[in-house]
Amino acid sequence: MITAKKFKDEVMFLAQDIGVEPKEIQIRKMKRKWGSCSSKGRLTFAAALLEKPKDFRFKAVLHELLHLKYPNHGRMFRTMLNNYLEKNLFTNKE
Repeated sequence: MITAKKFKDEVMFLAQDIGVEPKEIQIRKMKRKWGSCSSKGRLTFAAALLEKPKDFRFKAVLHELLHLKYPNHGRMFRTMLNNYLEKNLFTNKE
């Protein structure tokens, strides 16, 4: 398990790499999804995500951060998601 502070640090580190700035990062109980991104730049993540392995958290955080650049799941969003996931396989091993 990771603390909320360390999780938010992970989010900000990845946001910097992607080149986005979330306005706010919230952690709360969510029943149906791991995260969401508002049109105003607020990211909300499920508290249960703190109990997941780092690679799982990475995918959820990456997905929401990319929505700050690409608000839908179109071709550019999917391309960038796949590029970052491939990059992570080689640079972020634990």
